[in-house]
Amino acid sequence: MNNIIANRISTLRDLMRENKLQAYLVNGSDPHMSEYVPERWKTRDFLSGFTGSYGFMAITENKAVLWTDSRYYLQADEQLQGSGIEMLKSRESDSISVDQWLAQELEKGSRVGLDGSCYSAAEVNNYKDALSPYQIKITSNIDLIDKIWTDRPNLPNAKAFLHDEEYAGLSRDYKFSQIELEIEKNNADYLIISALDDLGWTFNIRGADVECNPIVLAFALIGKNSAQLFVDRVKFTDEAIKKLQVDGVQIHRYEDFYSQLEKISGKKILIDPARANFKIYTTLKENNTIVEKLSTPALLKSVKNAAELQGMKKAQIADGVALLDFMLWLETKLPEKQISEYDVAMKLDEVRSRQEGYFGTSFFPIVGYKNHGAIVHFSVTPETANVLESEGILLFDSGGQYSYGTTDITRTIALGLPSQQMKTDYTLVLKGMIAISKIKFPKGTVGCHLDVLARAALWNNNLNYGHGTGHGVGAFMNVHEGPQSIRPDFNTQPLLPGNILSNEPGIYRSNEYGIRIENLIHCMEDIQNEFGTFLKFETLTLFPLENRLIDSKLLTADELEWVNNYHQKVLNTLTPFVNAEALELLERMTQKIES
Repeated sequence: MNNIIANRISTLRDLMRENKLQAYLVNGSDPHMSEYVPERWKTRDFLSGFTGSYGFMAITENKAVLWTDSRYYLQADEQLQGSGIEMLKSRESDSISVDQWLAQELEKGSRVGLDGSCYSAAEVNNYKDALSPYQIKITSNIDLIDKIWTDRPNLPNAKAFLHDEEYAGLSRDYKFSQIELEIEKNNADYLIISALDDLGWTFNIRGADVECNPIVLAFALIGKNSAQLFVDRVKFTDEAIKKLQVDGVQIHRYEDFYSQLEKISGKKILIDPARANFKIYTTLKENNTIVEKLSTPALLKSVKNAAELQGMKKAQIADGVALLDFMLWLETKLPEKQISEYDVAMKLDEVRSRQEGYFGTSFFPIVGYKNHGAIVHFSVTPETANVLESEGILLFDSGGQYSYGTTDITRTIALGLPSQQMKTDYTLVLKGMIAISKIKFPKGTVGCHLDVLARAALWNNNLNYGHGTGHGVGAFMNVHEGPQSIRPDFNTQPLLPGNILSNEPGIYRSNEYGIRIENLIHCMEDIQNEFGTFLKFETLTLFPLENRLIDSKLLTADELEWVNNYHQKVLNTLTPFVNAEALELLERMTQKIES
C-alpha cells in the first residue's frame, strides 16, 4: 500500500511543477468543514494512507509531512511507515505550525496551493497573514487531488427525511425566526449556513450522507423572511418537500450554491469564518460586506430544549440496556470462544440495533485490549485486532444514534485479576471524572477553567493525558459538536445551561494498556444568590463503572459516596427495562463499595 502512496505523492509533485507550486496543502475536510466526511472528500486518507479523523498534510518538492495529535501518534506511526511521509505532532506546546514549517522550508516568492472549498475562511486568511512577511503566496483554487484520484467517489446520495418535531422540540419556523433576530441585530441581510449539523438542526432534517452522522449534504442561505436550501431534492419524498415548502423553504440544487452567491451584491452577510469555507468567503467578499461571527445555529443548537433533553435521557437508557446485553455476551462467551477486538466492535453495534429507534453507530467503536488501549483512537480492523484473554483490561468507547438522541460512552473493564498499577491508574482517572461531575461553578465559566479538575489527581502523581476532557454532543446529531468544550485550549465560549458534553479523562501507558472513563453530562442551573448564578452538571450516562478496578483507599468519602449514589441511580433507572439475567448482572456490577 505504501508504495502506492509514494507514487501518488510523486504524481502530485509533477502537477505541482506544472502549476508552478512549491508546496501543496491537504486537510482531508469537505466544503462543510466536517470532522467526518463523505468518501469523496477523504483526500488526506487517499494521499497518505492515514485514516484517523484528525490530520493535515504539506507536500513540497523534497518533503511530505502529516500533522496529527496525541490520539493518533501510534496509529500514524504505523500507517505512514514506508510512505516517505514524516509525522509531526500537533497541539503540543512545542509543535510547529503549518505556516512556520512552510516559512522554514520555502524560499521567498514561493506559491502554496490548496483547495479553498475544503479549507475554512479563517484558516486560509491566517495562512495568508502569517506567510505574507516571507513573501509566500497562497493559491486557493487548485484541486490537484481530483486530477490524481481517477476513481474518486461521487457525491453521496442517501435518502433524507424530516426530523420529528416531537424530538426536535422546536419548529423550523421558530428556528428561522431566531436566526432572523440575529440577522436584524447585526443590521445584516443574510446568514450563511454551511456546517451540516447546523443545517440539519435549523431545517429539522436528517439523513445518512456521512457515516455515523445523521446529516444531509446541503448549504443554506437565511434572510429576512426567506430560507433557501441547496440540496439534492430527490433525497426527500414528495411529501417532505411539500412540508418544507409550506414552511417557506425555497429549494435549489446543491450544485447551484456558489452561482447563487455570485448573484448577491451590496448586501451585508453573516459568516462564521471557522465553519464557512474560503470559496464561500471569496465569492461574497468582493461585492458585499462580510460580518464574521460565531454561527448562530451552532450556538442555538448547543443549548438543548426540553424535548431534546428528554430524548437524550431516553437514549442513555437504551444504551445502558444494550451494554448490559453486551456484558452478558462477553462474560458468557469469553471463556469458551475466541473473541477479538473487532468482534467486540461488531457486537456493540448489534446489541444497540435491538433498541427502539436505532439509527446506527455515532462513531466507529474504539476497542483497545492490552497494548491497543494505549492508542487513544485505535481504529480496529479484522486484520489488526488483538484476541481477548481472561487477563488484562479492555477499553471500549462507543455510541449510538437513536431517532430521539445520541450516546457516547467509554468503559474500561478488567478481564482478569488487575494489577495494583491498573487499579491506581483507574482510580486516579475516576477521581478526575468525579471532580468534573460534582463541580459547581459561576455562570460565564469557560471549559478550560474546569479542565484542570479532571487532571489534578493525575498531575499530582506526575501523570497526564493528551486529549481534551469534554466535547459537545448533539441530539440525534453529530457526536462531536461545538462551540462548548472542556479542554486545556482557551475557548471564549462559556458553558451554558442546556449544553451536553462528554466527561472523559484517561491515561495511556504505551505498549501496556489504556484507561478512559466517559459519561455524558448536562449543564444546568443550580442556584442564584448574592454571588451570582451558579451552574452544575447532571450525569446522563447510565452504565456501571468497573468496581474491580477501583481502589477505594484512594477515594475520599465524598468521592466514594458519589460512586455509590451513581450506581444506585443506574440500578434504579435500568431495572424496569431489563430481564432477570441482565438484572442479576446489573446488581452485581452496582454493588456498594465500602470504605
